Amino acid sequence: MTIKLYDLCGADRAFRFSPACWRTKMALAHKQLECETVPTLFTEIGTIEGGGQTTLPVLVDEDSVVRESFEIAVYLEKAYPDAPSLFRGEGGIRTAQFMHWWTNATVDAQIARFTLLDIYDGLNEADKAYFRQSREKRFGKQLHEVVDRTEDAIQRFRDSLLPLRLTVRKQDFIGGDSPIYADYCVFGSFQWGRMVSDFAFLEADDPVAQWFERCLDLYDGLGRKAKFT
Repeated sequence: MTIKLYDLCGADRAFRFSPACWRTKMALAHKQLECETVPTLFTEIGTIEGGGQTTLPVLVDEDSVVRESFEIAVYLEKAYPDAPSLFRGEGGIRTAQFMHWWTNATVDAQIARFTLLDIYDGLNEADKAYFRQSREKRFGKQLHEVVDRTEDAIQRFRDSLLPLRLTVRKQDFIGGDSPIYADYCVFGSFQWGRMVSDFAFLEADDPVAQWFERCLDLYDGLGRKAKFT
């Protein structure tokens, strides 16, 4: 039975932009696992797999239904131990868990402030209403008031990446010579920004930008082949 992955999409169902879903797609490619992706709108999430789902990705593997990108990665590691390891041991799991939370709290929060209106523009009408209501409730402001592309905001974002920058200046990936799931945690967020907007988050000579380019080339250019809005 082929693994099934419910993957967030825009009005164009070939447009797949979720950072969490990209983490899972990279993890599946790393594990060399075949996967059927199911394009899913924001407003369809609650109806999949019998209802009750609230976020994506959702992965279905025979009788297992697994939610949340980090939990899916842990599941894949345990379910397919003979495939290439996502973590390379318990320490790698804990490192990836830290990167997961750091990325959500630091990277995603800032990229959202650069791109909310771009994301909104790529949605269908029902999803636009949901997205506006949910994000304005989350931020306590209207969408256009949340967006901040000032030089100060850009510099704060770039400065916040210093630990990652220092790491990938010395080695190709967070995992060293080859990537581990900790790389995909951050990659998903930059891929999200790349998919929804042409806004320049990074300077081309930034080691983080060069690391991201290497990630885009992984698995026969999986990230580069994605369709933009």
